[in-house]
Amino acid sequence: MVPGTQRLSAGVVVVRRTDDGWRFLLLRAFNHWDFPKGMVEAGEEPRAAAVREVREESLIDDLSFGWGQASMRTGPYSRGKVACYYVAETWTSDVTLPMNPELGRPEHSEFRWVTFDEAMELVSPRVRPVLRWAAQVMNLPVDPGEPVPRVPTAQALDGTP
Repeated sequence: MVPGTQRLSAGVVVVRRTDDGWRFLLLRAFNHWDFPKGMVEAGEEPRAAAVREVREESLIDDLSFGWGQASMRTGPYSRGKVACYYVAETWTSDVTLPMNPELGRPEHSEFRWVTFDEAMELVSPRVRPVLRWAAQVMNLPVDPGEPVPRVPTAQALDGTP
C-alpha cells in the first residue's frame, strides 16, 4: 500500500423489526463483533459493495434502504482502512454463514440479532460511533453516549454532491 492512501471497505448496519423492537445483526470474526462489511472492489460503488458483502457474509438479500442513502465513514484503522456504513432493514431472520472459497471456511464464526444496548456491549470502541449514528438515522430513543463524530458522507468524500 502506498503511504497516505486509504483502503475502503463498505458495510451495512442491518436491522430487523421484531415484536420486542429493533434488532441489529452482528457478525463475529475471532473476538471482534461488527456489522457485515468488506473491501470495495475496483470500479465498484461503496453502496453496491456493502450490499454484496451482506449477501456474501449472511445470505441476506432483501435489504431495504428506507432511511435513504445516508452513510458514515470511520476514521482510519488497521493500516489505513476506512469503513463506510449504510443502514438498511431486512425481513430475514435466518442468517447463514456461508463458506468463503478463498479461506476454505466461513469468514465469521457466529451471528447474533441483538438490541442496541447488547450491541453496544459487544462491539469495539471503533464500531460504537457507527451504532450510535445508525440509531440516530433510525430515530431510535437511545442514550447517545459520546457524541457521534461529524463525518462527511460517501458522496462528499468522493467529491460529488
